[in-house]
Amino acid sequence: MATCVVKDWQGNQTTEVELDLPVASEATAAHLVYLAFKRQMTNSRQGTVSTLTRGEVRGGGRKPWKQKGTGRARAGSTRSPLWRKGGVVFGPKPREFEIKMNRKERRLALRTALQSRVEDLIVVNEFETELARPKTKEIVQAFQRWGIDMQAQSVLLILAEKQTNTYLSARNLANVKVITAQNLNVRDILANDWVVVTGTALDFIKQTFGGEQHE
Repeated sequence: MATCVVKDWQGNQTTEVELDLPVASEATAAHLVYLAFKRQMTNSRQGTVSTLTRGEVRGGGRKPWKQKGTGRARAGSTRSPLWRKGGVVFGPKPREFEIKMNRKERRLALRTALQSRVEDLIVVNEFETELARPKTKEIVQAFQRWGIDMQAQSVLLILAEKQTNTYLSARNLANVKVITAQNLNVRDILANDWVVVTGTALDFIKQTFGGEQHE
């Protein structure tokens, strides 16, 4: 069990919250998170690449020259893989990339990954009302007040629901990614230096992805 400090818009500590998510056992945690990460990255592949075989390349129906008497090698089509602009041998074709993982394991991996980032986790109060209009400068200053070096560190910002002003303020920042708690995923949790989550979003995560202790 870990205790996280809750900060307001100005960076002051207001209260504390316990991050007591049921996680995987120490013996299986690393492998479980690895499997969830591998599944996410593999399933994101589109698998739409497609090359043309000699039967699919347009043209090449007429025999280029007669079979005998020319002194040249026999040729039946200009779309042979041996020819320029010919078909491709054993090239990639559309396929499905999918690794299955049941929901209980996926949620356990999410909780384990999030709990492992407790040292880099910042809980903040809801701040949408502090942004009267989209302003990148204001949200950068807020991150700095929360103790984040915006020049060298990346941030995952987790909100309870999509907030237009927050999203528009952060979208120009290459090192900031904004997601909702519903779209929480292992890759984003692990790929960023800091994880900033609002109190409401953290409550949603506990209620939605909570579960029993894994043995």
